[in-house]
Amino acid sequence: MKKKLIVLMFLFVLTTGCFKKSGGSYSEFKDKVEKLNAYQISGELEIYNNENKYTYDVSVTYQKEDKYRVSLKNKTNNHEQIILKNEEAVYVLTPSLRKSFKFQSDWPSNNSQSYLLQNLIFDVDNDKNKKEKKKDKETIVESTVTYSNNPELVSQKIYLNKNSQVTKVEVLDKDGNIKIKMKYQKIDYKPNIPKNYFTIDYNIDTDETTKTSASIDNITYPMYMPDNTYLQSQDKIKTTTGERVILTFAGEKPFTLVEETIAVDNTIDTITVIGEPTFLTDTVGSIGENSATWVNNDIMYYATSDALDTNELLKVAESISNNAIEK
Repeated sequence: MKKKLIVLMFLFVLTTGCFKKSGGSYSEFKDKVEKLNAYQISGELEIYNNENKYTYDVSVTYQKEDKYRVSLKNKTNNHEQIILKNEEAVYVLTPSLRKSFKFQSDWPSNNSQSYLLQNLIFDVDNDKNKKEKKKDKETIVESTVTYSNNPELVSQKIYLNKNSQVTKVEVLDKDGNIKIKMKYQKIDYKPNIPKNYFTIDYNIDTDETTKTSASIDNITYPMYMPDNTYLQSQDKIKTTTGERVILTFAGEKPFTLVEETIAVDNTIDTITVIGEPTFLTDTVGSIGENSATWVNNDIMYYATSDALDTNELLKVAESISNNAIEK
C-alpha cells in the first residue's frame, strides 16, 4: 500500500511539473501584478506604419500610488521623450530641448498601453470574449483593446512564459496585421527608485547645452490631405526667438498648420495643452478634439481645425512625422 502511495505521489509531482513547463496562466500573471508596489520594465517597442517600422528602446517605472515614468528613445535618431505622471499632472518631456507638455489627463487609464502591466489586465478583464490558449511553452491571451485616437487598432495578443511573466504584446488591426509590438526584455519587481524620480527637474538636465536652428530652411507639408482640401497660403514670419511658418489649408475640410523653431535656454519650458499623450509613430504628441501639438526634428508643430475629426487630425500629424514633403 505504501509503495502504491509513493508511486501516486511521484506521478502527481511529475505531471504537475510537466504542466508548469507548458506555460503559465493569466490568473497567475494578474495576481502577481496586483500585489506589486512598484516595477521597472526595459524592452523594445516596434510601431508599424504601412511599409515603415519605427523602433524604440523603452524603460518603464511604476510606483504606487499611480506614478509612472515611460522613457521612449527612438533607435534611429536617439531622440528621447518621457511620459511622466505624478501627483500633479501628466507630462510629455523632451529633455534635449527642455520642453514639457502638461496635460490634465486620465492617462494611462483612458487607453490601452502595450508597455504597462495594469493596462494589459484592464483590457483582458473587460473583454467577455477573451481567449487563453497554450502553445508550446507559452500562454497566449487574446483580448480587445481601446485606442480612442486610433480606431484601426482592435485587438492584442499577450504572451506569457512558464512563470506567468509577460514576454511580448502584439497589437493588431481588424485584418490581423501587427501594428504595435512590445518586447519585454527585463522586469524588476523590486526596483530601487530615487525619491524625486517622478519630478520634472530630475528628468530634465538644464546644465546640458543643446543647439537648435533659429530658422526653418525647409517647410514641411503633410502627405495626407483630406478630400477636396488644398493649400491656400503660406506665410513665414520672424519671432523673438526664430521663425514661424503658417500654412493655411482651405476647401471642404480646412485646417491650419503652424511650424515654429524652438529656443533652448537654461530654463524648463512647460506648455499646457488640451488633449491626450498620443504616439505619432516617430514622436509623442498631444491630440485633442480640435488640435494636435508635437515636436519633431527640433521643430514645434501645431495643427488645428474645426472641420477635421480626431482621427483625421492624427492622420495629418502622422503624415508630417513620417514621410512629409519638404520644400
